[in-house]
Amino acid sequence: MVRASGLGLAAVAATGLATLLYGVFVERLRFRLRRVEAPVLPSGSVPIRILHLSDFHLAPWQTIKQDFVRELATLEPDLIVDTGDNLGHSDVLPALRDMLEPFRGVPGVFVYGSNDYYGPVLKNPFTYFARTRKVKVRAPKLDITGLEALLTEEMGWHSLNNDATTIEVSGRPIHFVGVDDPHIKYDRPAEARAAFENLHRAPGETVVALAHAPYQRVLTELTELGADAIFAGHTHGGQVCVPLYGALVTNCDIPRRQVSGASSWRSATRRAFLHVSRGLGTSIYAPIRFACPPEATLVTLTPR
Repeated sequence: MVRASGLGLAAVAATGLATLLYGVFVERLRFRLRRVEAPVLPSGSVPIRILHLSDFHLAPWQTIKQDFVRELATLEPDLIVDTGDNLGHSDVLPALRDMLEPFRGVPGVFVYGSNDYYGPVLKNPFTYFARTRKVKVRAPKLDITGLEALLTEEMGWHSLNNDATTIEVSGRPIHFVGVDDPHIKYDRPAEARAAFENLHRAPGETVVALAHAPYQRVLTELTELGADAIFAGHTHGGQVCVPLYGALVTNCDIPRRQVSGASSWRSATRRAFLHVSRGLGTSIYAPIRFACPPEATLVTLTPR
């Protein structure tokens, strides 16, 4: 009996080790492109192809990830949506610049995540299972000024961090609004609303909203503001999932069933298409994924 138990424990340990090795050395590098459609445009509109990028958590040595992202430029998207956590290392801006180079000339919008401001730190993974978890902003600080210059001045993309703008995409005006990272309470809904209300909008024109972390309060605020489609990241799709069950944690208060992919979000009076990206990276201190491969998504906006 003792011997059988010992064999059973050995089998469990071997399975656990195999799972760990697979998550670190295989699935974490199984980058994929997912395609979804969002029927949010006015009738008769030409479809708009949006490449949703999120959560690079980029480090200089991650060349496989960099090559994958560069190759996505062959999709010839009409617009880039970047929902934050671009940085994963204090010395990564040159690599990020090189990775995004093929997208120069493509219109884009972005918001920041906490890991654009602050570098990764070693954490106890079991804290993610706590019902309420205090979010501590800790050093090291990252080069947010350099990142802003890269995305706005070099790439020509528009910051939606508590701001709004209008961009003509495929010959049609699209209105954008976004907030800075809700996870560290950098979102300022009143500022975003004021900027959005100053846009010149005609009835029926499409509104797209961005937030890094899809907290329920933020999704509801953006839906009530008039968003037809909302893009977010942050969750990593759970990062470590259980087959047939899904994500164990969401790292925010979004319902677990909406931790990744396309769904909809309802407020008291409206409904918006919602896309939450699994993202393309992980913290360098937690380099593992399981049943949750890293992804970029081509979201095609189509007529209602």
